[in-house]
Amino acid sequence: MFDSLNRHMLAPYADTIVDAPNFARLASRAVTFDNFYAGSMPCMPARRELHTGRHNFLHRSWGPLEPFDDSMPQILRDAGIHTHLVSDHPHYWEDGGATYHTRYTTWEFFRGQEGDPWKGVVDGLREGEGPLMHRQDLINRTYMPTEAEHSQTRTVDAGIHFLQTNVDADRWLLQLELFDPHEPFFVHEPYTSRYPDDHVGPEFDWPGYAKVTEPEDQVEHARRRYAALVSMCDHSLGRVLDVMDEYDMWDDTLLIVNTDHGFLLGEHGWWAKSVMPWFNELVHLPMFMWDPRTRGADTRRGTLAQTIDIAPTLLRYFGLEAPPDMQGRDLAPALKEDRRLREGALFGIHGGHVNVTDGRHVYMRAAATAENGPLEEYTLMPTHMRARFGVEELTDWEPADPFPFTKGLRTLRIPAAGGWMNPWRHGTLLFDLASDPGQQHPLDDPETELRMLRLLVDLLHANDAPRSQFDRLGIPYDGEITERHLFVRDQAPRAAALAEPMPTREELPNGGLLERPLLELLRDPAVRTVVEKHLPDVTRTELIAFPPGLSPLDLARSAVIPAGTLRSLARSLQDLLPPSRSLPDDVDRNTR
Repeated sequence: MFDSLNRHMLAPYADTIVDAPNFARLASRAVTFDNFYAGSMPCMPARRELHTGRHNFLHRSWGPLEPFDDSMPQILRDAGIHTHLVSDHPHYWEDGGATYHTRYTTWEFFRGQEGDPWKGVVDGLREGEGPLMHRQDLINRTYMPTEAEHSQTRTVDAGIHFLQTNVDADRWLLQLELFDPHEPFFVHEPYTSRYPDDHVGPEFDWPGYAKVTEPEDQVEHARRRYAALVSMCDHSLGRVLDVMDEYDMWDDTLLIVNTDHGFLLGEHGWWAKSVMPWFNELVHLPMFMWDPRTRGADTRRGTLAQTIDIAPTLLRYFGLEAPPDMQGRDLAPALKEDRRLREGALFGIHGGHVNVTDGRHVYMRAAATAENGPLEEYTLMPTHMRARFGVEELTDWEPADPFPFTKGLRTLRIPAAGGWMNPWRHGTLLFDLASDPGQQHPLDDPETELRMLRLLVDLLHANDAPRSQFDRLGIPYDGEITERHLFVRDQAPRAAALAEPMPTREELPNGGLLERPLLELLRDPAVRTVVEKHLPDVTRTELIAFPPGLSPLDLARSAVIPAGTLRSLARSLQDLLPPSRSLPDDVDRNTR
């Protein structure tokens, strides 16, 4: 299992610059899924689906396994199948992932990825530049100076050791899980030299979760660093395939190669994931499977499948029945013949668009109002990624009625804030993948939207979505779904405005001023008048939530305001403060 592996960067799926011969080798030995989709995003929500075979994002955000969750590795362990996890994925060992690895019989972890709080170098952490996580990551890299010492290599070493140790044993599961090619794209030679570029300047291998404003050479540099890391992942995959060849494991060993989600490298004008709509580059996933019972090497399947299908597939492979709360489907019938498993696939992130695809159309349902509410967390494990819920977050919790899958338990119902991720800003979107596979041209087709909305509603009910999700999306919980519940046409102007590409810093007049903190700009009365004219909602209703250093450029990069609004603000500020009359550095002294 990889993290953030892009389907469109692999030769079995696309024409690509990425040198990855072992993925092509894998495709020649396995079944390649052409319509495999993510479900809940990002990292740990996807892993909860891997364990439980049901969606996470409708009821809560990032968090641990719940007391009522069925865990596929634990079910196997309890049935006498030895389950072993080997990974360098740091989120397993944080507050929001701490219940996952202990479901396995045994586990190993290798440190150092993505600012993992690993090596303690006091002055380096205190005095380095940039965010704390970036400073820690630079320290970690010094302890992985060669490919052999890279955490990816050490993880694969451990996975191969498990295979070689247990090749003659039976009834075991190895989950060999790599954090790569997740950002940052830290990779050694010989992989980087395969992708030379013209970039001059600091290393740029860790793009932020924001719109692209960097010059093209810097963008291309990041893409090529990602490509180099995928090539390293390909080499690691090849090492595992070599072991399967050497020990003739293909006759009695199931192999699944998958990922949790993709990563945007400038597509749609965005970096990364989570804060934008879940385009196909993020959710239409690579998936390969070899089942010695059905075989089918070098074949492809078009059936619509998802991450939630992996848990029941593995349980059935070992002769166990999936618990009734698992909603995924065993993939074995689709391996034998291209049998349809479902009418639609549901996917999304808590508080974001709720999305559905039927394999051809993708429907992204946004919130009905700018407040993006009501939004609630239903959990008995109130932790975020790296922290517990704060006291203030838990002040207004109430006991919720049990859901069908909570085994009779009442969870906490906690009011949640959507934060920067607000799908209302992006609008409701509809795409036809047959005519527009790149999702560049949203459809305005009421008949298709109505059909997809009804499919979405059916899946919301089937997945026991809380009533608050229906209210947030402007959908009746009961009753007929009609044309009056459609959003695409009404929200299209806002969607088009926010989808407009960002200008580069060089294209903006008075661009330096737009990088000054917004709270600082508002201290100058004349500037405040201009800013309030262009950003009335932001300055009047959302200012209290801003980090102190946030600038107008940051707002646009985060899709809080459209790029067109940023350009208009830049022109007005240029008229007010031409270069000869720029805003003084010490605003406080000049306005006090």
